[in-house]
Amino acid sequence: MSDFQDEKKAVSPIDTPSSGSLKDVKGVSSPARSASVSQVSLSEELGGTKNANYGSTLDHAFSDPAIAAHWAEVYERAGYENRHRFDPSFQWDAAEERKLVRKIDFRIMFWAWIMFCSLDLHRKNINRAISDDMLPELGMDTNDFNYGQTIFLATFLLAELPSGLVAKKLGADRFIPMQIVSWSILSGAQVWITNRAHFYVIKALMGVAMGGFIPDIVLWLTYFYKSNELPLRLAFFWTALSTVNIVGSLMAAGILQMRGINGWSGWQWLFLIEALISLVVGLFAFVLMPPGPCQTQSWFRGKNGWFSEREEYIMVNRLLRDDPSKGDMNNRTGVSASGLLKAIKEWEMWPLYIVGLCAYIPPGPPGNYLSLILRTHGFSVFQANLLTIPAYFLFACNLVILSWVSRRCKERAFISSISQWWMLPFLAAIVALPESSVWVRYALLTGVLSYPYCHAILVAWNAENSNSVQTRAVSAALYNMFVQAGNIIYDNIYREADKPLYKTGNKVLLAFVCLNIVLFYLTKAFYVWRNKVKEEKWNAMTPEEQQEYLLNTTDEGPKRLDFRFAH
Repeated sequence: MSDFQDEKKAVSPIDTPSSGSLKDVKGVSSPARSASVSQVSLSEELGGTKNANYGSTLDHAFSDPAIAAHWAEVYERAGYENRHRFDPSFQWDAAEERKLVRKIDFRIMFWAWIMFCSLDLHRKNINRAISDDMLPELGMDTNDFNYGQTIFLATFLLAELPSGLVAKKLGADRFIPMQIVSWSILSGAQVWITNRAHFYVIKALMGVAMGGFIPDIVLWLTYFYKSNELPLRLAFFWTALSTVNIVGSLMAAGILQMRGINGWSGWQWLFLIEALISLVVGLFAFVLMPPGPCQTQSWFRGKNGWFSEREEYIMVNRLLRDDPSKGDMNNRTGVSASGLLKAIKEWEMWPLYIVGLCAYIPPGPPGNYLSLILRTHGFSVFQANLLTIPAYFLFACNLVILSWVSRRCKERAFISSISQWWMLPFLAAIVALPESSVWVRYALLTGVLSYPYCHAILVAWNAENSNSVQTRAVSAALYNMFVQAGNIIYDNIYREADKPLYKTGNKVLLAFVCLNIVLFYLTKAFYVWRNKVKEEKWNAMTPEEQQEYLLNTTDEGPKRLDFRFAH
């Protein structure tokens, strides 16, 4: 320990000022806490340039000793699990922080991506199973399938918030592995369904098991990443969707050829084999998910853990200087009933929830039915599954590009609206040319499904605007509940009577695209207006009043006058 303390003093030592004016205080202690101000360009982060937002500085959230003492008391009172590594005078250089972030990417982000793949494998394999005559073999039609998907999404939605609250109390590192094992067993049980009732029951149980996984894991990631690092990582995280769709389509193309082995249909083998794969992921998750940056020691991860003492100091202090509110709650502390109600009543978060409800409706039905639509046009099971791959590959590319542009431009609302502008001409052509040839229709549907997915931007945007661990835990679940509600809507847009061209359904999707463009622009205007109101109130205060507010205010989360909304 003494050697490390000597090393701490040797690296860029500073003399903490005995007093500081308001302008010296950054982070939550200044209007500069605006998430949009703190961004660094993605090209700098990817390229590792010296100008990137890495390395400690003399001017940070805790430069003022009074502010530092205030937050130290907050962390102690909250029982923050990393408070023993909090040190306002600690310094480090950019090179070692970049090296540490790469280590976190490998240890934390990559495993989060693997776990998400195990989720999406089972959310989407039903779309491939129905290309193998699953519906007629169970005595079901398109409407029955829609009802089953609606049941799944309804239970998924209802489980979101309870799951988030349980994960916050038990710890995501304990609860997420339980979820993965549960849905693996349930998905494998689909092998034995023989009728519509069995299908409905299994879908309901799978929704309960899967609900809350995404907000739970996003909250877990915020324990390791700064706010300006998260959008890029979430973009990578959501490439799991395309990866699973591509790999899943290739697997399905082969596995579905096993029809007849042991007297089973191909779709039964698909459910069984993929269940075994995700079960292995779930078992490993029990030992590969640490509770937090300073809690990586275990029998499996090693008695010394993944990070050295100095790396733990860097991790904790870089996170808290970026957002001091990340230490205002222990990672094993549950959200109280009053805290839950308070977070739900954060009305300034609701525009993002409304966007989450509507933004993903237009591509939903084409994504669910693409392989089935291709079957109705005469393609074989094998061909139908392979023809879905180009759309998923382009989707992944566009997802990363859109997130890169958002970070580069430091813009969320306008850039996210590009996702809707992209789909507009393709859906307009589908509506205008309903009797087009099979290859023209395939090209248009591929165009819709290759849209630049803005979900990573919106999830990170929601997390930044929450501005407290408690609000972030609840808002992540609420946002995803609205997304699932949107999924319920789109699962009932394509109807049996409207097949095979779904003319009415496509007109509804086109209307939603137009609505979504307006919603993104209104959300932008809303947060510009709220920041203007906060700025006026803040500037009306004297410097002494501002300092008093910083040290003694009872305002929390996005209600703080020194916080500015990202947009």
